[in-house]
Amino acid sequence: MCSKHTEGAKEMESLVVKNLTKKYEKFLLNDISFSIPKGFIMGFIGENGAGKTTTIKSLLNVIKKDSGSVYVLGKDIDQHEIEVKKDIGFVSGDSFYPKSKLKDITKVYKRFYPIWNETAYVKYIQLFNLDVSKKMDELSKGMKMKYSIALALSHHAELLILDEPTSGLDPVARDNLLEVFQSIVEDGNVSILFSTHITSDLEKCADYITFIKEGNMVESCSKDDLLDKYRIVNGTKDQLDSVKDHMITYKENAFGFNGLIKTDNIQNDDVNYGQPSLDEIMIYYAGKEVL
Repeated sequence: MCSKHTEGAKEMESLVVKNLTKKYEKFLLNDISFSIPKGFIMGFIGENGAGKTTTIKSLLNVIKKDSGSVYVLGKDIDQHEIEVKKDIGFVSGDSFYPKSKLKDITKVYKRFYPIWNETAYVKYIQLFNLDVSKKMDELSKGMKMKYSIALALSHHAELLILDEPTSGLDPVARDNLLEVFQSIVEDGNVSILFSTHITSDLEKCADYITFIKEGNMVESCSKDDLLDKYRIVNGTKDQLDSVKDHMITYKENAFGFNGLIKTDNIQNDDVNYGQPSLDEIMIYYAGKEVL
């Protein structure tokens, strides 16, 4: 992996997850570690069932982890859970109180946060063009997301955890929401953990990527480093023997083969190489057994 974790970096990071493990009868979340520098967006990727939701619930103490540690803004969540959770805004695709008006939901919500900032709340409501007299189930999915983000930012959350926030949105609504995420982190105070299977969204907005497969770490590093670390390779069937032992995985087709290789393992200049997308990295890893 290309991730780096140091004890001295805890105060420099919005979120540090170290050796997180959660065991079920038929699934093991195994030794997950990653960290998000303050003021950046980290994409969290993996196939359905890879363990993304289990990781999020474990790091938030929604479910009890078996081992590992989680630091939010330098504080151990096990020792400072109530204090730490005031600094976290969790946003998922599930809406709450569907028949209630936004203004009534806000009245209830803000009671839980003594540092609620009404000025900030009004600013984000106006920025997102939200009508607080509407009921939650009258909003589009994109507007529901924006309302949830407005709530989180109004209690000064410095870490936003977004679970599939763009799933089900049309391309225009997704693009608008990505612009919101980028504007949120611009001042360097807020960081975002963005869990999604829509990797094209992350190619537009993410600074870092953490990739897990079947409960195991694959990579955690900057997006640019991740894309530079791998290459798509293709060639004729006659060329396959010279490179297949160095590839992560490959597929044969009528014209030859294509596959994924680590850049450091390139030894044959006769075949064709190109930079992969995040989607292609995930797809090729899907055909590789976890050791």
